[in-house]
Amino acid sequence: MSPTTTRATTWQLITRAVRLRCPHCGGRGIFKSFFALKTNCPTCGLRLERGEGDYFVGAYLFNLIAVELILAFCVGSFVIATWPNPPWNVITYVTGFLMLAGCVLCYPFSKTTWLAVDLAIRPMSSEELNWHREGGSMGERELPHV
Repeated sequence: MSPTTTRATTWQLITRAVRLRCPHCGGRGIFKSFFALKTNCPTCGLRLERGEGDYFVGAYLFNLIAVELILAFCVGSFVIATWPNPPWNVITYVTGFLMLAGCVLCYPFSKTTWLAVDLAIRPMSSEELNWHREGGSMGERELPHV
């Protein structure tokens, strides 16, 4: 896919993110490892933290909320299915394990999805994309925002 500043739809951004691709261009290979993103997208050059040092604090929060909601739905369904005698000890231990496992397994998805949400709210301009490709730092100038 060629680098572009054409604005993708929100659905395209989220779909690319869930597939663990760059939400901006759909390029592959944005992860160094399961837990670490590369600095820039190898396809379009987007700085994956968009030039902000604490950029992924929102992704951490998004990860926690998403895992808790999924877990609450599953536990609620299990309690309803086993009512009137839910196995509370089993629920307690399994829930603790699933909460930790969910946070770890959903982590890369939360990072790419958070980036997709940010791109939907603050679309990438040509000027910002060039700034990302050139490796500009926040000390040099303010990024254009919507």
